[in-house]
Amino acid sequence: MASSEKRALAVSLEELQKHASADDLWISINGKVYDVTPWLTSHPGGDIPLLSLAGQDVTDTFLAFHPLSAAALLPRFLVGTLTDYQVSPLASDYRKTLTDLRKAGLFRKNHSIYFLLFVVITAMLGASVAGVLLSSSLSVHLVSALLLGCVWTQCGWIGHDTGHSPVLGKPSIDRCIALLVGNIISGISISWWKRNHNAHHISCNSLEYDPDLQYIPIFAVSSKLFSSLHSYFYERKMAFDPVARLLVSYQHWTFYPVMAVARINLFAQTLILLLSNKRIQNRSLEIASVLCFWAWFIALLSCLPNNFERVAFVLVSFAVTGIQHVQFCLNHFSSPVYNERPTSMAFAQAQVRGTLNLLTPVWMDWFHGGLQFQVEHHLFPRLPRHNLRKISGSVKSLCDKHGLPYTAVSFWEANAMIIRTLRTAALQARDWSKPIPKNLVWEAVNAQG
Repeated sequence: MASSEKRALAVSLEELQKHASADDLWISINGKVYDVTPWLTSHPGGDIPLLSLAGQDVTDTFLAFHPLSAAALLPRFLVGTLTDYQVSPLASDYRKTLTDLRKAGLFRKNHSIYFLLFVVITAMLGASVAGVLLSSSLSVHLVSALLLGCVWTQCGWIGHDTGHSPVLGKPSIDRCIALLVGNIISGISISWWKRNHNAHHISCNSLEYDPDLQYIPIFAVSSKLFSSLHSYFYERKMAFDPVARLLVSYQHWTFYPVMAVARINLFAQTLILLLSNKRIQNRSLEIASVLCFWAWFIALLSCLPNNFERVAFVLVSFAVTGIQHVQFCLNHFSSPVYNERPTSMAFAQAQVRGTLNLLTPVWMDWFHGGLQFQVEHHLFPRLPRHNLRKISGSVKSLCDKHGLPYTAVSFWEANAMIIRTLRTAALQARDWSKPIPKNLVWEAVNAQG
C-alpha cells in the first residue's frame, strides 16, 4: 500500500484490535494509527511493551515513557486516523499534569546528586576493598561485605534511572554509566534490567505479563497462580506442581530468607538472557562487562584467608542487597492483581491500583532511593526520583478527583501486609478441598493470626 493510501485510512477501534500480533502490529497515539511492525525489533524499549499493548490506543503510555522528541519518529509509521478516538476525563487530567510537570522543569536531572552518589559509591567500594586487603580481622571483613552490599544497592538505584531516562543526556556516556554500575560493579546485565523493568511498568500487577509477580515455584501472591498460568514474559507455563505447592505453603516463613539471597536469581537471569536468542544491544559488550565483575569479585574473595570468611562475606553482602529486594516487593505484592492482558486505555487507573506507596521521612529517601513514592513513579516513570516527593500532593489530588486509590502505608505496615498476603496464599495452597476465594488481597489484609 502506498504511503498516501495508508494516510487516508479511517480505522475503528474494533479494526485496530485485529492488528495485535508480532507480524501485524498497529497502535494508536493521539487519534492517529501507526503500523509499527517494522519497528518491533528496533524499539529501544524492547519488543515486550509493543507486543503487550498491540492493537490498542497507547497515548498515555507513550507520553509517560518517551521524551517529546520521540514523536518525530511516528510519521513514518502512519496508517490513518482512529475514528472513535476519545479522551476520558482522567486521561485529560493526567496529560495536563504531565505537561505542567514538564513546564515546571521537574523532568530535568540534578547532576550534582549523581556526582555525590558516585563519590559515595567510590568511597564505599574503596573502603570495602581496603578492608579485605589491608586487614586480617573477621569483623573488618564483615563490615567490608556490608559496605559492598551498600554499593550494590546504590548502583541498583542508578541503574534503575538509566533504564528510564538519560542520566547525563549523552547516549554514549549514559550507556557507559549503565554498564559500569550494572554489569561491572554489580554483575547484573543492564539489558536484562531494562527488559524486565519495562515489562513490569507496562503490565503492572498482571499475573501473566508482569515478571515481578512471577516467582513460581517459590512465591505466589495470588491463588489465581494455582491454575498454572502462562507467563508471556518468560514464554512458558508457570507450573503449580507438587514442588511449587510445598514451597508456596511456607512462603510467609521463607520470604525474608529467600530475599537475603535473591541476588543469585539476578545473576542467573543475567546469564540466561545473555546466552539466549533474544535481541540484546551490544551483546558482546554486555558479556565482557559482566565477566569483568566476576573477575574482580572472585579475586577479592580469594584475598580472604579461608572459605568460612568467603562464604560469610558473600552472605552478608547479599543480605544487605536483600533489603532492596524486599523494597521492590513492598510496592506491589499486596496490591490488587489481575490475569488479563494489560490495557493502555486506562493507563493511570491501572498504574495507581497496582501500586503502593511507603510513608517515610525525608531523611530516609536515600534508603528507599526515593522510589517509596511508587505511585508517582509509575504514573511518571521518566521523572527523576529525587523529584517524586515534590509531586506527591499533585498526584494525590489527581487520584482524589477521579476516585482512584492513593494507598500509602508505613514501611513496617507494608511488610506486615506482604506477610499476610503470602500467608493467605500459603494456607490456600495447603488445602485444595476449599474453594479459591475471589479476592485474595481483601482476605490477606483482613486475615488474623
